[in-house]
Amino acid sequence: PVPTISWRRADGKQIPRKARRHRSSGLLEIPNFQQEDAGLYECVAENVRGKNVARGQLTFYAQPSWTQRISDVRAAMEERVSWECRASGRPKPSYRWLKDGEPLLPQGRVQLEQGSLTIPNVSLSDAGMYQCVAENRHGVIFASAELSVIAIGPDFSKTLLKKLTLVKVGGEVIIECKPKASPRPTYSWKKGKDILRENER
Repeated sequence: PVPTISWRRADGKQIPRKARRHRSSGLLEIPNFQQEDAGLYECVAENVRGKNVARGQLTFYAQPSWTQRISDVRAAMEERVSWECRASGRPKPSYRWLKDGEPLLPQGRVQLEQGSLTIPNVSLSDAGMYQCVAENRHGVIFASAELSVIAIGPDFSKTLLKKLTLVKVGGEVIIECKPKASPRPTYSWKKGKDILRENER
């Protein structure tokens, strides 16, 4: 006689509630298929003379989609710049980087690792448009950001040179001078109008 048909998952999980069964045609329909719906499914046909099972593996694939993008950065010369981009997808996406449309390779100061790009000490030549590319066999996506490198003359507005009063003759005095500047400045010290030079004291 005509068999009855039922469906089940071989891994013991429940068939999604959203699934629709059409018993007469032996059809199982799963709308809005998601990763949790993937797995090994079994179609069971049975009548009074016996039973037979057909198995099929449903695999979830998805093109990359951004979970973390990169954004524009303004950096002073010799500052550290880091970007990180992340994408979901199935299979897991791979990453590569472009600068001004050209492939960027790990070299010297530029460090690349998966979706991360780091420049420990930026220079004017690092300025430009950067792109993080995430891809798998189902698609490619791009995220873009601009790196602007700026130069700053020495600025003492946020530097405090303290007046120090010695309580004990022969004690040690440390005066810090840390102006904001890019690139890193050179330093010289004066006492009054006289240039101080390093000596035994």
